[in-house]
Amino acid sequence: MPNQNTPLKSGIRDNYNRGKVGDLLKSEIEEGSRLSIVSAYFTINAYEALQQQLNGIERLRLLFGDPDFIKSLDPSNTDKKTFSITETGLALSTQLQQKPLAKACEEWIKNKVDIRSAKDAKLLHGKMYHIANNGTEKVIMGSANFTRRGLGLTKNNNVELNLVVDSERDREDLKAWFNEIWDDKELVEDVKAKVIARLKQIGQDYAPELIYYKTLYELFRDEIETRKTHDQTLEDMHLYDTKIWNTLYGYQKDGVKSVIARLLRHNGCILADSVGLGKTYTALAVIKFFELRNERILVLCPKKLNDNWSKYPAQNAHANNEFLDDKFSYTLLSHTDLTRNTGKVGDIDLANFKWSSFNLIVIDESHNFRNDSKPVQDKAGNFIRHSRYSRLLEEVIKQGPQTKVLMLSATPVNTALTDLRNQIYLMTEKREDAFRESLGISNIKSVITQAQRAFKKWEEESKLNHTPDKTKLLSELGTDLFQLLAGVSIARSRKHIKTFYAEEMKEIGEFPIPEKPENRHPPTDLNGQLSYKDLADQIEKFELSIYRPSSYVTSAAAKQRLAEEKEKLRFNQADRERFLIGMMQTNFLKRLESSA
Repeated sequence: MPNQNTPLKSGIRDNYNRGKVGDLLKSEIEEGSRLSIVSAYFTINAYEALQQQLNGIERLRLLFGDPDFIKSLDPSNTDKKTFSITETGLALSTQLQQKPLAKACEEWIKNKVDIRSAKDAKLLHGKMYHIANNGTEKVIMGSANFTRRGLGLTKNNNVELNLVVDSERDREDLKAWFNEIWDDKELVEDVKAKVIARLKQIGQDYAPELIYYKTLYELFRDEIETRKTHDQTLEDMHLYDTKIWNTLYGYQKDGVKSVIARLLRHNGCILADSVGLGKTYTALAVIKFFELRNERILVLCPKKLNDNWSKYPAQNAHANNEFLDDKFSYTLLSHTDLTRNTGKVGDIDLANFKWSSFNLIVIDESHNFRNDSKPVQDKAGNFIRHSRYSRLLEEVIKQGPQTKVLMLSATPVNTALTDLRNQIYLMTEKREDAFRESLGISNIKSVITQAQRAFKKWEEESKLNHTPDKTKLLSELGTDLFQLLAGVSIARSRKHIKTFYAEEMKEIGEFPIPEKPENRHPPTDLNGQLSYKDLADQIEKFELSIYRPSSYVTSAAAKQRLAEEKEKLRFNQADRERFLIGMMQTNFLKRLESSA
């Protein structure tokens, strides 16, 4: 780039290597200048950059070329994109200076500026700066708006195309053109009061409470807007007319809305409400919503919970189905059916069952899919047997139409955060960057791994210090983890419901309070006759010789075969028997431990 001090050969000002518009204005605006400016935007940050010159002018007429800049003005200041009097991408230090700057700009506009705006966006697109100094005039016109980047007053300027008008005839005609537009009440309107009102908002002092609520709103803006949109969608789909919806408590209805929002936006959700908060009913309302959209739903549950789900499909005509009028039509299978290729489940023939034909999969007790177990393959790489997890992922979710996944579990994490990661993989089809755009999470595995490492470190430090500091843990887990959890899961406790649905709890009544367990100690322990450790030690001495046939081998050849097997595999029949006996001793201990 040429040196900016090099004499300019033409009247072009591009904010790059042919001079800056801002520098021209600084050099030409004098004490007592009269300015006429056409621009789509005006920002207080550009005013700040030229404040020394602008404060000394006699008068400025500012004509906004983009009416949306004014007409989208929001008096309550709830839309972050309206009326850009401030510039985006500001450093914190600059943002902190906006209040006094806005006040100074407001005072300057009151005393020295008139502002009008075009009524129609199609009328006026040009940009012009006309400077009149005691009989001499200077004009520059082109593409530069009255912003810092437009004027070339930042490190990363817009590359503009502007031209200094050096013809006296054209300068006079441009001034006449400006006057014609300015005075045409059919084309423009006075908006000075609106601009001042917006500056007052920036400059005024706010109560801490208002700042707090504004901060919360900005943090949860997307969630709030999504929920508002979905409220209308639920009404349009007539979900509010169903019996299941009208059976739900308020907190369950809020849960349904949140689950649907996450399913539509992120393709999955983990509903991890505490036991007793009605996850099944919440899930039924979600299922009904997608059935109303003519989507096909598969429910997978443990076999022991089959009765919980089998009574609701209308085709079963169950006598205890309180939602028969809602005509539920989902397909119900057990987790273990994923490992079968043949056989029948009711009228379903698994040999001809098309797993990939569903739009929504609802998994009850989803923590059973916390292990990313691999399928069994032969030496040629052919599948011999799918694991439940791999078949669910490969054949049910990845194949066919895009499949949404709703997981129900009060304990989605059993041993480590990898349990959570593997369940999240079901909704992302195991794509690590699935939430890059929607949640700003570039790699799911990295976020979970870092959080697990931080948790393990905190756990070890807590054992040493005997003082677990949960605040420290929360700070070390990383904001990405909480962003991920907030995006794909809903986890509410009874305490949460009592706190935030206090009025509704008065109608519902209290949650049942479990009786306090009574600890009873057997007399043997109290008298020191036979402690748990003594019991374990005695069981460990059991020979269980019937399970140790190799110890009866007397043949030299047989003993040689055992020795050769040990040398070759580092493991022989005698070792198998020893481990079998160890397992049986453990089983004896567990059986006695849980007995009366």
